[in-house]
Amino acid sequence: MFMNHSEMEMSGPSVNRRSRTVKRRRWGGLRQQWKLLGLFEIDQEHEFHSLTCMMKEGLRAAVQNTIDNPLPDELCEDDYSLEVTQIHKDFRMETYAGPVFASLRRSLGMTEKEYQQSLSSEGCYLQFISNSKSKADFFLTNDKRFFLKTQSKREVRFLLSNLRIYMEHLEKYPHSLLVKFLGVHRIKIANQRKKYFIVMQSVFYPDDRIMARYDIKGCEVSRWTDPAPEGSHIIVVLKDLNFEGQFIHLDQQRPWLLRQVEIDTAFLQTLNVLDYSLLLAHQPLHQDELSQSLSFATLIMRTKKSFPFFSKRPLAGRSVNPVSSPTHAASPTVPGVVADEDSSPLPSELNCTHNSHITECSGNDGMDNTSLEGENIEGPSRAGAESADLQAFQSQNRRLLPNFKNPLHVIDGPEQRYFIGIIDIFTVYGFRKRLEHLWKRLRHPSQTFSTVSPPAYCHRLCHWVQDHTK
Repeated sequence: MFMNHSEMEMSGPSVNRRSRTVKRRRWGGLRQQWKLLGLFEIDQEHEFHSLTCMMKEGLRAAVQNTIDNPLPDELCEDDYSLEVTQIHKDFRMETYAGPVFASLRRSLGMTEKEYQQSLSSEGCYLQFISNSKSKADFFLTNDKRFFLKTQSKREVRFLLSNLRIYMEHLEKYPHSLLVKFLGVHRIKIANQRKKYFIVMQSVFYPDDRIMARYDIKGCEVSRWTDPAPEGSHIIVVLKDLNFEGQFIHLDQQRPWLLRQVEIDTAFLQTLNVLDYSLLLAHQPLHQDELSQSLSFATLIMRTKKSFPFFSKRPLAGRSVNPVSSPTHAASPTVPGVVADEDSSPLPSELNCTHNSHITECSGNDGMDNTSLEGENIEGPSRAGAESADLQAFQSQNRRLLPNFKNPLHVIDGPEQRYFIGIIDIFTVYGFRKRLEHLWKRLRHPSQTFSTVSPPAYCHRLCHWVQDHTK
């Protein structure tokens, strides 16, 4: 079909009007999307109210089952494949590998009662809507301590099939930056599709004073997000390009972070996964936090407060992890073990010299000359042992833990507190991702993009952390 000249002239303005209309609609949709970003209470009018109420009820019963049936001293093979179904009035819920996740929660110093209370409190769950491309639904407990995320059946199977080596990794590196999965469940409602979901520890907790949040993949393509309008309460998770020109200032703790990122990404490489993200947030330290003594004694006391189940092993063998592994009690539980030559002293050498008494460290920590076991540590007979203990402590390159729960993803720098964690570890580098990689190479020949091989992804993220830390 052909148009004559007059028809073409008449069609021009009409096309322009339609184009402007389409643009206005797109902009209107974008503005509407901005309004939706953030946290929303799932009240009785919310589309997910019924689902989240069932989740609460099911989780309360599932955790109660763990409370009523105490964990064995050691996990067995059956625990990893265990499925427990609980039938409720309007739904049924399956819990996968319950004893395994309960043992992980215990190793994090978390009681089943407080876990149950957080998941099933009277307060409504919160829906988190972000600019993520994920089709999953995200929910937060009312206290914002735990994330619940819907997952595909394939992703759940992937996690469960690799659960043993995931647990072994966390046992070997208790301060791993990998997100802590605390439960895997499936809920079945009559005449509806089954929903799989996982419970995770929130990396950004507590979030009261967080100034900015970032999702880092170490590449350029599609890695910019428009910041929230100034003065708004919208929660926007920014991306790589938003972070350009900034640094994570850690000072003495930088070597520890670099090493731990290497260890965790190398583990993910063995799983043949990519597209995971390094979550990062920061907040300024209060004045009392800036001046707080980092003496050895203060550190131990802060660790005890953070972890109520701090074990009573001899000092040189202690870890900041509160409980020895439920599966291998004799295994070392040193966070991020590195060789002595790679380790770095804690800030200001913990305000001590190697031949000082522990209690001669500076700081208003309120401790007298007694050890954690209540024994007097004065006298030259103990000085050599204390010095050896302090050297062992420093060589193990341990982190300083802030004095609140969920310290595993928190690192204090000289002026800022950083929240850091690695999430979204379910994308396998299979045939579809290989095709996507080839296509993106053609489309973005001079730019870096997310879909690369697991070794390249691992190397690139480590390189990003090295370039953006001081």
